[in-house]
Amino acid sequence: MALFGLFRRKPHERQGFELYATAVRAARHPFFFSTLGVPDTLDGRFDLVGLQVALLIRRLHRDADPRGAALAQAVFDAMFADMDTNLREMGVGDMSIAKRVKNMWEAFHGRALAYEAPLAAGDRGALAEALARNVWRGTVPATDPAAGQLADFAFTADAALAAQPLEALLAGKARFPEPVA
Repeated sequence: MALFGLFRRKPHERQGFELYATAVRAARHPFFFSTLGVPDTLDGRFDLVGLQVALLIRRLHRDADPRGAALAQAVFDAMFADMDTNLREMGVGDMSIAKRVKNMWEAFHGRALAYEAPLAAGDRGALAEALARNVWRGTVPATDPAAGQLADFAFTADAALAAQPLEALLAGKARFPEPVA
């Protein structure tokens, strides 16, 4: 009997991967790199994906329905399964994969926490500061228009995700807004 459990999927696994893929597509919008000057590097891409996923997970955790939290976990699991796969494809040795994924998890968690308080308080300046520190690694001041525009986008995306019904998200469908200058 226990063997059959090996072939069973986790709850919301497919939807988690679909939502994660949507967040990745949103993070790859050329606006972030060409207009805002986010570095088109592994770190820059990781930070943009992390921002989109943090917003999505925030939305799911705010839902009173317990399926929201389960789906948030599935999105998180999809993100780090993808990070593991990408590291392997880049040729990172098996012995260091776990440590690198753990470092990525800690970085993501720290950023998600840094973004949560300003989002909850509606504090654009504090969010711009956190984004400048993380996305641009402190090379751009929080007062830079790019940091402010990314903060504005995050607030817009947060509101857009909050307006989407849980049923759509449970079906693996999310819509991120188009970034605009």
